[in-house]
Amino acid sequence: MDFTEIARKAKKASLEIADLAEEIKNSALINIARKIEEEKENIFQANNQDLIAAESLVESGEITRSTFNRLKLDENKFRDMVKGIKDIASLPDPVNKKLLVRELDKDLTLYKISCPIGVLGIIFEARPDVITQISSLAIKSSNAIILKGGKESINTNKKIMAVIQSALKETKGFPENVVNQVFTREDVAEMLKCDRYINLIIPRGGNKLVKFIKENTKIPVLGHADGICHIFVDESADLAMAQKVVTDAKTQYPSACNSVETLLIHKNFPQTEALLGALELSEIKLIPNPESWSFEYGDKILAYKFVDNLDEAIEHINTYGSGHTDCIITNNIENAEKFMNKVDSAGVYHNVSTRFADGFRYGFGAEVGISTNKTHARGPVGLDGLTIYKYKLLGSGQIVSDYTNGLKTFHHKDLM
Repeated sequence: MDFTEIARKAKKASLEIADLAEEIKNSALINIARKIEEEKENIFQANNQDLIAAESLVESGEITRSTFNRLKLDENKFRDMVKGIKDIASLPDPVNKKLLVRELDKDLTLYKISCPIGVLGIIFEARPDVITQISSLAIKSSNAIILKGGKESINTNKKIMAVIQSALKETKGFPENVVNQVFTREDVAEMLKCDRYINLIIPRGGNKLVKFIKENTKIPVLGHADGICHIFVDESADLAMAQKVVTDAKTQYPSACNSVETLLIHKNFPQTEALLGALELSEIKLIPNPESWSFEYGDKILAYKFVDNLDEAIEHINTYGSGHTDCIITNNIENAEKFMNKVDSAGVYHNVSTRFADGFRYGFGAEVGISTNKTHARGPVGLDGLTIYKYKLLGSGQIVSDYTNGLKTFHHKDLM
């Protein structure tokens, strides 16, 4: 089947799932979670095939070691994958929510109602658990999806997708062609041209991938290009807290987009040597003069810089950051408020690791990605980020000319 036909069927499916009962969607998700658990060993076996093949790709330089690490599906990732599906099933339905109810005039009422976006094209690299996350979010938010994963995870992707499709076929009343998968570069090229059927493209991968997609499609793109995250250690910061938070933000998962890449330190912080020494003991390589302040290392490498004051820290972040997630460590509440108000990022934190920037940790069940956009959705994109809205106007024969001629007037009374 060619890509246009896949997209056409996905569009039809998106209209069918748009008003699907919540009970059917939840049943589909529970079936997926159950079957994923039943097929655990087979999924791990498929992932092991990909890992063996990926070793040679690392050696040849085709993929980085950090990409290889994202590819690996371990017990913790598998557990979170299954829990994420179940969590999404337990969340309220994001579709058909009343966002506004306004009586324009007697017996003339306007409703703003949440609704699905339609068809989502998802292009991702390495991480196979993306398939369950995005499929589950799409199902719950009543969207259809077309997924294209990286070649390095093809066996895992195929196996997980086969499990999902099997679960959906067993779910009574669930429409066909809601969840789709394609495999080739030619499919990606067709996807980017398919604005007739696809409503939103979501890339999950490195800067090169995201930049290419944004430059080669007319379809709206939801994504971030880089994860240049910062932590600013203020003059009043607690040493033990700073050490703990920075270490976690750099070492807990160095290849993640919410891993800290630059440490800013107030010049009057009294325990700088102790802090830097502790970070080095945690096997973090410190770089005082990097070639670029806008580089995503994806490894246990941390650039650092001394700043004269809070304003300089904020200016540095807004100049060199990517608008992802940035943190201040301080005991000064006024400084914390100023930092969080003036730093122009999707996530601004006080005394907490940047690694918390995640849909699962935010209670969204999962995420389709983290957006640094300033339209529609920002930060970790969960169910609400996969909906838009429509206006419903209920009347009793009203006509506009009565209002333009002054026979009637609007009173615009909000009912919720």
